[in-house]
Amino acid sequence: MTDIRHIALPFTDEVVSQLRAGDRLLLSGTLYVARDAAHKRMIEALDRGEELPLDVRGATIYYMGPSPARPGRAMGAGGPTTAYRMDPYAPRLMALGLKAMIGKGMRSQSVRDAIVKYNAVFLGGIGGAGALLSRAVKSAEVIAYEDLGPEALRRLVVENLPVTVVDDATGRDLYEEGRARYRKTAPAA
Repeated sequence: MTDIRHIALPFTDEVVSQLRAGDRLLLSGTLYVARDAAHKRMIEALDRGEELPLDVRGATIYYMGPSPARPGRAMGAGGPTTAYRMDPYAPRLMALGLKAMIGKGMRSQSVRDAIVKYNAVFLGGIGGAGALLSRAVKSAEVIAYEDLGPEALRRLVVENLPVTVVDDATGRDLYEEGRARYRKTAPAA
């Protein structure tokens, strides 16, 4: 079991290069929320030669669509969504400086290759704990694509958001390592 590391956002190349699959982190600072529709619009904007509505250099994008905020809260429940749906877009954003993505599930080989090439990380959020995770959100605001509702592009300020490094910049993958450890210890059938 690894110690929990406190990370101040945005990520730097130095911090990313020190992270390893399995590291547990508590993130504090500014990150962005975007799902499928927002990613599609960002890539379409790039294809047209337009600037993105956020500076992705050093940024973290959390793949989720929050529910409406309860009174007194910055945001409603906000658990991670399945990351592979953003796989067609992630390498291009990493090429522009995106350093971290938060979601759940495995990533494609092309995304894992881009993580290594661009010194980035994929972080696993805690699935099924959206209401609990929302307590880490101190402020939330829509910054683009408001017409997308829950899938709008948002800027969040978080404090101690728990995540685990799944894919690191050295090419390690926590899911593959976990399966390999299981195969070594599983009783023969």
